[in-house]
Amino acid sequence: MLISIIIPCYNEAAVLPEAHRRLAELADRLASAGTFEFIFVDDGSRDETSRLLCELARADPRVRGLRLSRNFGQQIATTAGLEHAAGDAVVIIDADLQDPPELIETMIARWQEGYHVAYAQRTERTGETAFKIWSAKVFYRLVQGISPAAIPSDTGDFRLMDRQVVDALLRMPERDRFLRGMVSWVGFRQIAVPYKREARFAGTTGYSLVKMIRFAIDAIVSFSFAPLRLAVWTGFFVLGLALLGIIYAVILRFFGDPSLWVRGWASIFVAILFMGGVQLISLGIIGEYVGRIYGEVKQRPLYFVRERFGFRDETAPLRESGATKPV
Repeated sequence: MLISIIIPCYNEAAVLPEAHRRLAELADRLASAGTFEFIFVDDGSRDETSRLLCELARADPRVRGLRLSRNFGQQIATTAGLEHAAGDAVVIIDADLQDPPELIETMIARWQEGYHVAYAQRTERTGETAFKIWSAKVFYRLVQGISPAAIPSDTGDFRLMDRQVVDALLRMPERDRFLRGMVSWVGFRQIAVPYKREARFAGTTGYSLVKMIRFAIDAIVSFSFAPLRLAVWTGFFVLGLALLGIIYAVILRFFGDPSLWVRGWASIFVAILFMGGVQLISLGIIGEYVGRIYGEVKQRPLYFVRERFGFRDETAPLRESGATKPV
């Protein structure tokens, strides 16, 4: 059996040596379970990540490296790793060591028991702010409430997937990717592996508040039409407010102090409340979906590879995303 471990990296030079050391120790200890390959995907890093990966590849024949042409985002970088992984089982793990590589041993055991997906589920989140923990809980509850797929709470991309699941994911061509939701959507037998998440070993997170919000929007819009329905219900709600405004304006017109009445005030008041509220909210939500359709119909590759090393076919042409083609 070949087990591929995909590690997306963005400015992770401070933690790469330790991440590789722990992964190598795990692979040596589990040699009886199969052989391993470590696919590090450099997502346009600006530090020494690329140089360190080249050194690791020269020192360890199990290390493979993909250097993308620019920063495409973690979900796309992970997809690049999935497309280049040859394993019978594929593991996704971050390089920052918040997710312990040692948990992969339990995931492999669950896979050998017949499960197609073993996903890590956080019981504690050490080293994270109260706001991030609270916002994550709100996010998962919201996605669970509006998505037809049963997306587990308190999970990330850290998981093991059988080759069947990986092939199914590669048949899904969307550009705005929410991998943990996509894995839930494809089905198969899945099981949680609980663990305590640690603080980062070194470096700083690449997820700013803006990126977190953008990621949340991708998750919600990619897996639900609820925002469009929300626009409809918002329209009815604002219409109700407008009707109340009309009643208020009529009462004020006929029973209020005439000296305080301004001609044309009622029509302007109602028009602004009704048209502004309904149109801006509805158009904003519809525009989000239309923008994604625009991005899909252009059919651009998900990513471009600038350099790769450690693979057997290094002399082959640099590969672009094949996720838009059936596997």
